[in-house]
Amino acid sequence: MPKFLILRFSSIGDIVLTSPVMRCIKQQLNNAEVHFFTKKQFEPIIAHNPYIDKYFLLDHDIKPILQQLKQEKYDYVIDLHHNLRTAQIKFALRAKAFSFDKLNLRKLLLTQFKINKLPDVHIVQRYMDTVTSLGVMNDDAGLNYFIAAHDEVDVNKSFGLGKGSFIVYAIGGQHATKRLPSDMISSIVGQLKQPVILIGSKEDDQVAQAVLSSAKNSSKVINACGLYNLNQSVSIVSQSKAVLTHDTAMMHVAAAFRKPVISVWGNTTPRFGMSPYYGKECVPQYIAEVSDLGCRPCSKLGYDKCPKGHFNCMRMQDVTAIAQAANRLFEIT
Repeated sequence: MPKFLILRFSSIGDIVLTSPVMRCIKQQLNNAEVHFFTKKQFEPIIAHNPYIDKYFLLDHDIKPILQQLKQEKYDYVIDLHHNLRTAQIKFALRAKAFSFDKLNLRKLLLTQFKINKLPDVHIVQRYMDTVTSLGVMNDDAGLNYFIAAHDEVDVNKSFGLGKGSFIVYAIGGQHATKRLPSDMISSIVGQLKQPVILIGSKEDDQVAQAVLSSAKNSSKVINACGLYNLNQSVSIVSQSKAVLTHDTAMMHVAAAFRKPVISVWGNTTPRFGMSPYYGKECVPQYIAEVSDLGCRPCSKLGYDKCPKGHFNCMRMQDVTAIAQAANRLFEIT
């Protein structure tokens, strides 16, 4: 029975994108045992994954967990994070290790010099490449996300909406340069024909309130920002008809539930290989980006404010086209 340890410490979207690796190992290698090691705050993402036999959580000190990991006697360590901390773990465990290539130099060339040497390959496939030498192949079955029954939200009871009768707009984003300004969000929401549920953290509530106060169809807009935990928000996404989102974790969560995604890209780009991933399933989607800006992409992650001061990567977005795409995907799916 081969025993695997998968390493990925952050973040929500990245962990969701690793889900095919665990599934394919479990399904393609007889009796394989799969363990996962991540940060404590990301436990909800992996806690109910049936393809993970055991998981470990990093809080502060890694030394006690290293002792536990040594006792497991792993055959393989699959490093899908590839940083100094995972190097420390691999050195301590002395198991055969396979590491994900983050292509940081190529990303630097694109963000700093606008020279694109990145492969036209989705990051999911690059994660899968770490285990192909073991005979594990990408099954093209897309992403997974599993939640417990107690986190399921009854959208009819909570919002008076039926399943598949609304659009979710994930208005948040870890970095400001990944988020549309609130007035543009209001314009998009005001043009949507269907009920809209706004989801996000407590920090996003101020934007949500601004959207509610200015959107033309505010009676159709429900603010759920800060009211639900991560998996409850995921449950709402899973019951939607389509999802409108910035380049954030909820884009990947929506793809895991095969939802049509309207993704809005600011300082980042789909060329990093992190667009919505559905595997072999054909799910309609729409990518909104200002593609002819010489300053874009400026970062693989994001900033608190536009380094150039103009924020054209978002300010020049066609909000009418985004709203029309959302209306169209709602109708055809």
